[in-house]
Amino acid sequence: QRKLFEYFLVVSLQKSKGGTQYMPEVTQQFPPKVSSRYLSSFTVLSTHPLSILLICYGHGGLELITADICEMFSFVLTGEDGSRRFGYCRRLLPSGKGKRLPEVYCIVSHLGCFNLFSKVLDEVERRRALSPALVQPFMRAIMEAQFPAPGRTITVKTFLPGSGTEVSELCRPSDSRLEHVNFECLFSCLSLRLLLRVFSSLLLERRVIFTADKLSTLSQCCHAMVALLYPFVWQHTYIPVLPSAMLDIVCTPTPFMVGLLSSSLPQLTELPLEELDDEDSILPPKLQSALENVLERRRDTVVSEAFVRFFVELVGHYPLFITGEREDGYSSSSSSPVPCSFQREGFRKAIPSKSVRRFLEVFMETQMFGWFIEERELHRQALRGTEVWQQAQVQIQVMDSLVQNSFSFLRTV
Repeated sequence: QRKLFEYFLVVSLQKSKGGTQYMPEVTQQFPPKVSSRYLSSFTVLSTHPLSILLICYGHGGLELITADICEMFSFVLTGEDGSRRFGYCRRLLPSGKGKRLPEVYCIVSHLGCFNLFSKVLDEVERRRALSPALVQPFMRAIMEAQFPAPGRTITVKTFLPGSGTEVSELCRPSDSRLEHVNFECLFSCLSLRLLLRVFSSLLLERRVIFTADKLSTLSQCCHAMVALLYPFVWQHTYIPVLPSAMLDIVCTPTPFMVGLLSSSLPQLTELPLEELDDEDSILPPKLQSALENVLERRRDTVVSEAFVRFFVELVGHYPLFITGEREDGYSSSSSSPVPCSFQREGFRKAIPSKSVRRFLEVFMETQMFGWFIEERELHRQALRGTEVWQQAQVQIQVMDSLVQNSFSFLRTV
């Protein structure tokens, strides 16, 4: 049975054996027994088996503080098989007086539902303030609850001393793609021109580093940039909050997108990094100009749609060049589906604009474009009427409907 989350951790700071510094340790977890092998199979990188603890505290904050803090941030874990899990963290100062050590609550799930798990962490915080022992029954009730379908709500009943039986409702949104995305945070940190330069670099799968003073700002900006790539998916290393102990990752030659706290900048400047200055010439000029005009009068929904329409103009004609089957998904001589293939050269040359063709020539070599086409080739091969086929139609419905109803404000080439 699928579960709403896989494990929950409370990570606190404990003095090292030498007593000279604090180190992060798991002080509470659910399920009570989580194998170290399981934890290490879902890490940021296989070379960093303690990545979850490092993400919770490796960015700094390893000291006694008095000012109240409460930061929500998230990260992505990559499994040995390439699968991804989402981590939702809340860093806060426990109740009390004087100098105290911050602690982090962390939930790991395969579901990308930021608001849902933020509500769960609200309850965790409330219950731990009364007694840490009250957290275990609550997390057990959530794990044992029926896995919700998109758009459905589950009810969780737990007993709380002094209050009796309490009922919590957790709703899984129908579409959680944008629920945790804060485009305003991104636009407040980056000018429109700089944002499009970063967007261009990500499209060509380059190495991109974000820096900010706060964990929440890093997390929000990175997630917003990833959301702008839809319907494409970033296929490479993605660490919205990179611990300083893992800073050597930025020296790898492979593409990555990471976020660093500003406190790590002195260390970053000592590393051999390559800086490029050609981002202004990557996107087709007319499409970029049209995109800028739309974004200047932005709202969150307009921002998301504008970038989707941008991709529709670039690749919206792709269904015409996936060939090898009849319209009903079967070959003409049998009831079995036949392999599909993508006609790359015909797809690129079908665009009349030279600047768009030049861009596509490079973009078509990226892993995100390859994955996008491969998924649709497999969907076309799936037997019509089967569960696989039905799931495929749901996944590509948004993109294909936009192809048929493309907005005119981006038709500039």
